[in-house]
Amino acid sequence: METLKFKTNAKCGGCVAAIGEKLNKLMASDAWSIDLKDPNKVLTVSAEVAPDAIISAVKEAGFKIEQL
Repeated sequence: METLKFKTNAKCGGCVAAIGEKLNKLMASDAWSIDLKDPNKVLTVSAEVAPDAIISAVKEAGFKIEQL
């Protein structure tokens, strides 16, 4: 299984929850995580989901995202 990493602009637990609402429709909740301690607020995804679908979901939640 491929692990994908994305830079986001999530800032807090509320941001992670909002992004999670969208991502949980694409994959299991334990298949992704956001490291708020990293300066790039890195979203790591370990699931067979197209990068474009992940980017769309995060943008739908109102956040910036770019693949690393």
